[in-house]
Amino acid sequence: TTEVLSNEMKAILQQVADDNDIVIEKMEVMPDYIHMLISFPPSKAPASAIKVLKGRSAYIFLQNHPEIRCSQYWGGHLWSPSYYMSTLGNMSKEVVEKYINDQKYTETNKKS
Repeated sequence: TTEVLSNEMKAILQQVADDNDIVIEKMEVMPDYIHMLISFPPSKAPASAIKVLKGRSAYIFLQNHPEIRCSQYWGGHLWSPSYYMSTLGNMSKEVVEKYINDQKYTETNKKS
């Protein structure tokens, strides 16, 4: 089910983050996208953090689910090549965490 896959992806992303000195402060895995608030050392380039999270998680997930790699729907890829990243800048961490929490609430209410 979607929830089982969502929980599996959360666990995979957490493991990849732990292995690469990335801290996931907040994460919501939705059916077609993921919102994460992450922190990492200043020595790590932001693009490198995203590359390792997407690349390694896709490798692990697709090894666990080879049927998805073969699916025409997925085109053999787990992630879109695009992403959006922003620094907190003038927003507080709490504002970003609330936004991420609200994504799950909004998605849940769409189904009702």
